[in-house]
Parts: sequence; C-alpha cells; structure tokens
Amino acid sequence: MRRTALLLTCLTWVACSTPPPRSEPVAPPAPPSAPAPTEETATPPAVEPAPVPTPDPIDQAVTTTDRSEADRALDAGRKPADLLRFFGISPGMRVADLMAGGGYTTELLARVVGPKGQVYGQNPKLILDRFAQGPWTERLQKAVLQNVVRVDAEMDAPLPAAATSLDAVLLVLAYHDTVWFKTDRARMNRAIYAALAPGGVYGIVDHSARAGDGVKQAEKLHRIEESVVIREVEAAGFVLEGKEAFLSHPEDARDWNASPSKAGEKRGTSDRFVLRFRKPKQAEAGEASSAPSAEQAGYVQCPERRSQMCTKIYKPVCADVDTGIRCIRAPCPSIEKKTYASDCTACADSKVIGHRPGACPEAAKGSAPPRPTGAVTE
Repeated sequence: MRRTALLLTCLTWVACSTPPPRSEPVAPPAPPSAPAPTEETATPPAVEPAPVPTPDPIDQAVTTTDRSEADRALDAGRKPADLLRFFGISPGMRVADLMAGGGYTTELLARVVGPKGQVYGQNPKLILDRFAQGPWTERLQKAVLQNVVRVDAEMDAPLPAAATSLDAVLLVLAYHDTVWFKTDRARMNRAIYAALAPGGVYGIVDHSARAGDGVKQAEKLHRIEESVVIREVEAAGFVLEGKEAFLSHPEDARDWNASPSKAGEKRGTSDRFVLRFRKPKQAEAGEASSAPSAEQAGYVQCPERRSQMCTKIYKPVCADVDTGIRCIRAPCPSIEKKTYASDCTACADSKVIGHRPGACPEAAKGSAPPRPTGAVTE
C-alpha cells in the first residue's frame, strides 16, 4: 500500500509539472527597450552656418588699399562714403561726374558701380588745359576705371548723346565755376535733366558763399550761395529732395578762397552744402514736368524729308535746323528766350537768317524758303 501510494504521488507531480500543449507558437520575448534619450545623449539639430555678410560696395571703394595716397588724404575733408550714400550710388548704375578734374570722385564712382555699371567723366577744355590733362589721362589708365567714358565737352552741353537714362549726375565743388566760365547754366541744367532717367538724381556739392553774395564771389573766392543753386536747378524741372550737413562748417567765415590751389591748410574746412535733386517720375506721378517741353521752348522736330546735311534732333530742348542750304545747330533757348528754332526749313536765330527769333514769316506757296546769309555750322 505504501509503495502504491508513493507511485501515485510521483505520477501526479509529473502531470502537474508538464505544460499543456498549445495550438499557436509562442512569440520570442521582446528585446529590452532602449532607454529614453536624455539631454546628454540627444542628437542636436543641424545648425545652418551663419550667412556671410555682403561687403558694402561703398565702404569697399573707399577703404581699398590700391587707392592713391593723395586721394586718401582728401577723404577726411570730403567724406566720400557719406556723399555716395546720400546720392544713392550702387552697383550697376550709369552715372556721370561733371567737371571731374583729376578724377577723385570719378574713380570712387567707377569702383562702386562696378563692371556692370558705367561712368561718364566730363571735363571742359579750360580745366584740362589748366591742371587736369595729365592727372586725368593718367588716372584713366587704371584697370578699375575701364568702365569710365572720357568726355571732353563744355558745360553748356556736358554730356554726349549716348548718355541717356542715367541714374545719377554729380557736380562736386564746381557749380560755382560755371559762373565765371560764362556757362549758360539754364541750358546746362536742362541738358542734365534730359540725360537723367525719370527718378534720376542730380547731386550738387559746393562751397557756401555769405548770405546775399549770390554769385558775386564765384571767381574770387570760389563760392556760391546755396539759394542761387536751388533756384536755378529747380527752374529746369528738378525737385529738391534732400540736404545734408556732413560737410557743414558753421565756423567758416566764408571770406577766403576755397579753391584747392589757394586754400592751403584750410582745404577741406570750408562750409559746404550738399543738395540732392531728383527728376520727377512723371509716369508714376502722372504729372507733367515743370521743365519746358521742346514745343514750349520754341522747337519743332525736323521733318523726315530734309537736307542731307541736317543731322539728328537733340531732344528735348535742342534741334538741328535745316535751312534748305545747310544744317545749322540751334542752341537751346536761353533764359532770355533769345534763340528759337521754329521751322526746320526756314527759321533759326536772327543772326543766322535775319528774322526776329521765333517770328518766322510763312513762305508764299510755291516759293522757296528764305535763304540765310553768313550761316555757320558747329
């Protein structure tokens, strides 16, 4: 009995310890999960490199080490970076530097506008003959000035026909010279207006004369009163957009010669005004310019059938007049309205054909137009 009971106990233990059969396979145990990332183990997000700042073209032009020592010595008194920023000069522009002299400002303009831009550097004969011919010619040999077009022309008509739709025209420290040059300043300002694109800038810097001096000290002290310049330039249709005082020296008594050859140690310390004029954006503003049109100024366009000697029309205020014998260039009308061109086949200035300017009698039908006496060409 005891042996039988023991056997039954063993059989019972084996049955209980044997797992029951399963109809589905048992999945293997899952691997241990990775621990959650901590601040120490987390991968930082990719950081984009900081953009490299684009060098300012005006700062580059002024601070470049290949400018001459003579030019760099003038910077403190002329503050070229402030000047070029105020006039809005930037790469790719087409600009002009009138009465460029030896080319201090021209070179800076050439550097800023770069190879995609263009600079017209103009000098009248008197400036070239007196001091600028050598330095100007030498400067233009520099590689950085390959985008400069040399213009030898008088101030009455300072720019060539190709100089159209310009972004800016600068006249730095020289407007006063046009007084003693006997320049027709009204004609000059109209020519500049015509050369600029709508919205273009006419920038003028000059030595200040004493209040009430007007243009009286233009030759003796090389100074001009600011109000005179504003009045004359606005008369051509420009709008005075802004003034700056970075070249102002209120302590200047304005009683000494500011010419570079006469100023000596005072050079760069004269009180100077800086004016920014703008040609109105007529198309955007929808307003007519206050500058006289060609028709208002007394000009009519030459007809297509004209003498072979009659050349191109100078728009908007100049024309070539075909008198039937030869082509006579009629200058732009002056403030006094002394010169007109009202009929391309008959009339010009009184000194050319003997008629009162602008009052050309109609030729009888079938008759030849009156022929001028003593006509000359330019």
